[in-house]
Amino acid sequence: MNEIRIFSPATVANVACGFDVLGFCLDSIGDEMVIRKTDKKGIHMVHVEGFDLPNETELNVAGVSALAMYEVLNVDFGFEIEIYKNIKPGSGIGSSAASAVGSVFGMNELLGRPFNKTQLTEFAIKGEALASKCEHADNLAPALFGGFTLVKSVSPLQILEIPTPADLYATIIHPQIEIKTSESRAILPKEVALSDAITQWANVGSLVHALHTCNYDLIKNALHDVIIEPHRSKLIPYFNSSKAAALNAGALGCGISGSGPSIFSLCKGLETAKRVKEALSEVYSKTEIDFEIYVSKINTEGVKILN
Repeated sequence: MNEIRIFSPATVANVACGFDVLGFCLDSIGDEMVIRKTDKKGIHMVHVEGFDLPNETELNVAGVSALAMYEVLNVDFGFEIEIYKNIKPGSGIGSSAASAVGSVFGMNELLGRPFNKTQLTEFAIKGEALASKCEHADNLAPALFGGFTLVKSVSPLQILEIPTPADLYATIIHPQIEIKTSESRAILPKEVALSDAITQWANVGSLVHALHTCNYDLIKNALHDVIIEPHRSKLIPYFNSSKAAALNAGALGCGISGSGPSIFSLCKGLETAKRVKEALSEVYSKTEIDFEIYVSKINTEGVKILN
């Protein structure tokens, strides 16, 4: 193959109690990208469509991750990258991660898969860091591995794959406001109470166990964030009323997707996810804020080839 078209999915990071370590992959939202070999050496951004993103390789997340991978290759050709962006930057559902993952995944496929998924994540981290100003993999890992993932460590990089219960769906509402990751991190406390830390890591452990055992009641009991959400939720208008509406409609749990402003709800079954969609739509329809809303099964495949 000399050319490949791929779907690079949106993701939800943190997953309530799992700040900077947990994430899961979405199925109905994502970018399309085309990666092709070219006789001209180097990495070349030839087309970027959707939103105002840079065409310069060194300034584009996909270009930076591709360069990180290209630097370790010994090849006499280069790659061209096209991006058809559907995930709005700053939406909180892994827009930059989708770009960073898509370029290295596509290159790896064209090369015959010399790198494993963990190695691809290491390259993609360099691109993600361009957007978020720090190296983290909680969006990158689920985009590459699919399903739920836990980033055990960044240095050295260690990613754990977590099973996905078959009847688990996500409803995502994206209020059309902008929250910069730098602002959402600046608002967080530098220290937390020991009692809150104990509650938080008990919830993380419980959630991981619940996903392994398909225990939906325990998922519901574990999806609580006592450290990050109380601070970041202040940046999202109508967050509390949205969360209450989602839970009243039957959601297992509801929280901030990444650094926001998107809000995720995990639900047992498609019909419940649709009811949650209606409940969230009703909340924001009464406000002055435009919004988009999606229902998605958990994507257990991750980034994939379209052609």
